[in-house]
Amino acid sequence: MAGMKDIDRLTLAKRQLERKALDKRSTSSLPVAIDLLLSRPIVSAHMVAKSARITPRGALNLIGELGVRELTGRGRYRAWGII
Repeated sequence: MAGMKDIDRLTLAKRQLERKALDKRSTSSLPVAIDLLLSRPIVSAHMVAKSARITPRGALNLIGELGVRELTGRGRYRAWGII
């Protein structure tokens, strides 16, 4: 039962995140960031930057654009995830 709730929650999150990527350029790194967020329970800006082949600052901008929840409560070494 809990597994089905998690699947429903992640499916809804995927739809919402993909909706944000609809109006972006075809060369946008946003879809790469979305795939990474959905494949891992927690991601850092460094992970997004490495996966999307962009700068860490660009990764922070993508994360901010997606509006995912910051999980660490820190100023440095932050991590984000879908709850």
